[in-house]
Amino acid sequence: MNNASNRSDFRDGFFKGLPIALGYIPVSFTFGFMAVSNGLPVWMTVLISMSNLTSSGQFAGTNLILAGAGYLEITITTFIINIRYMLMSLALSQKLEPAVRLADRLILAFGITDETFAVSSMENGTISKRFFYGLISAPYFGWALGTFAGATASGVLPKELGGAMGIALYAMFIALIIPPAAKSRPVLTVVLAAVAISCIIRYIPFFSFISTGFRVILATLGAAALGALFFPQEEDVS
Repeated sequence: MNNASNRSDFRDGFFKGLPIALGYIPVSFTFGFMAVSNGLPVWMTVLISMSNLTSSGQFAGTNLILAGAGYLEITITTFIINIRYMLMSLALSQKLEPAVRLADRLILAFGITDETFAVSSMENGTISKRFFYGLISAPYFGWALGTFAGATASGVLPKELGGAMGIALYAMFIALIIPPAAKSRPVLTVVLAAVAISCIIRYIPFFSFISTGFRVILATLGAAALGALFFPQEEDVS
């Protein structure tokens, strides 16, 4: 493959990643604003975004850090939340050109998000490493840029805005949950089970010794187990 083709592949991936980057900026701005407003330094907040690139995992992990949770609790919580990226990486490894080296595969796996996975999955045939590097570049820097902007703006914007952003964040997660739950009974059941388990652990005094992070872990594992038990996925034997 010549240099012109390499540049073309990278450029194609980069432009397909630009809409993702633009969508990441408001969310990462909220993350940066909330993290610094609650006591984290700007450099640490930006470092978290540049070394993770996981919105839900970052919010959950940072909240646990601010709450003084232990390393084990933070590790298990973020692992469970982000475990889907492992499955996405395995799936996309089949679409990459066979000649792509292990080192490149590991770097590219770091840049996989729900959105980059969706875009790359829709590509016909195999995809080159240049295309994938281009695809993940814009979202990565967009996420970092939004985090930096939110972190630095926290000292200028009123603190009341932080509360409003917190509500907006919950609204965003609800907006992600409701459409699939409305279309699928299993998804709705799992969501309601997770809410029920979380409320039981949170409000029944007997479970008061369980910390916030382990509540998330138990609710996630419990709801997933119920979903697997009552709505097993049938194997396609055709």
